[in-house]
Amino acid sequence: MTSISQHFELLRSRGQCALIPFITAGDPDLTTTAEALQVLDHNGADLIELGVPYSDPLADGPVIQAAATRALQRETRLDPVLEMVAEVSPKLRSPLILFTYYNPILNRGIKLFLQQIAQVGVQGLVIPDLPLEEAAELLQLAKDLGVEVILLVAPTSSEARIQAIAQASQGFIYLVSTTGVTGMRTELEERVKHLLTELRSTTDKPIGVGFGISQPRQARQVMEWGSDAVIVGSAFVKRLAEGTPAQGLEAIATFCQSLRTALMMD
Repeated sequence: MTSISQHFELLRSRGQCALIPFITAGDPDLTTTAEALQVLDHNGADLIELGVPYSDPLADGPVIQAAATRALQRETRLDPVLEMVAEVSPKLRSPLILFTYYNPILNRGIKLFLQQIAQVGVQGLVIPDLPLEEAAELLQLAKDLGVEVILLVAPTSSEARIQAIAQASQGFIYLVSTTGVTGMRTELEERVKHLLTELRSTTDKPIGVGFGISQPRQARQVMEWGSDAVIVGSAFVKRLAEGTPAQGLEAIATFCQSLRTALMMD
């Protein structure tokens, strides 16, 4: 199984910017989620981020919040999500990244949680509300189990904090493109370009940009600014939720292909 770091090394050797779609587990149901992961894998995704629905998703905008609410109403909980991942992960070429908040991890126990996600084939972990100051134990345990914990850099972070996060982050660095929550935006903030430059002077780790990217031209723009990966969430979640499950799967396949095309080098 190729690690996230190894996967980025391969992509860099090809001069390729990674596409990382995000979907919410259990919306509309876990059977569709399993199919969606395979659809994304077959239609241009390089890595895939899977959100575990949570009742208080502070970092998520209205589209993903609504998806999490629907999934929770259908009794989507961590254990069924991991059972589904165990079945589908061997079929995926793309490394799978789990997105979850810190409280469910603490409730289960950090070591047990990490052991369980590693066992089912999860290779990366994003915890949007994990403070750097409290991350050391989790980072070490995850490293021992072969799970790479991807830390987020906010646009409001100080230079010293950016350097500290960049040094600690595993797999790649998740650069948040805007202040506030996730969601679709029509224009990206120019300061993302400057933050990428600042990060590049600090680290040679891959950098992925997320939050607010919803169109192929925005994905292309972020790639041209120097990002190693483009992370797209709400635009996928919205498409998957519209119409029947079959229509949703068709919509995300088409959208994934359009993003992949935008990220192809001329």
